[in-house]
Amino acid sequence: MKILVLTLGVLLLPFGAAAAEADASRFQLEKSGDHFVRLDRQTGAMSICQDKDGALVCRMAADERAAYEDELDRLSERVTKLEQGGPIQRALPSDAEVDRSISIMEKMMKSFMGMVKEFQAEENANPLPQKT
Repeated sequence: MKILVLTLGVLLLPFGAAAAEADASRFQLEKSGDHFVRLDRQTGAMSICQDKDGALVCRMAADERAAYEDELDRLSERVTKLEQGGPIQRALPSDAEVDRSISIMEKMMKSFMGMVKEFQAEENANPLPQKT
């Protein structure tokens, strides 16, 4: 345990004031054989850490690394398409969805126009007095 505290202290020295302000409960370290497993309680990311020459060196767990690299590849592909002016894949609404939307708008407009006609009929039946 003393080695862990000493190692963490050595790692945090270069960060100065920023390290002092960091949430002390953000990371949880658990010893597992000859290495440590570090859990980031904020993001849920897990890292495998080993003591290398007095410094705790951490790397992402294999499954998280694969997911991280997949996301990087997806974003790189999207950036390349944007830079080249290529289309970004977007799902367009189906004909049935478009027809349904138009039907809803037609009903709304008919209802609105019906209310307008009622107000016009009321106004014609009961004209407002003229101000002089």
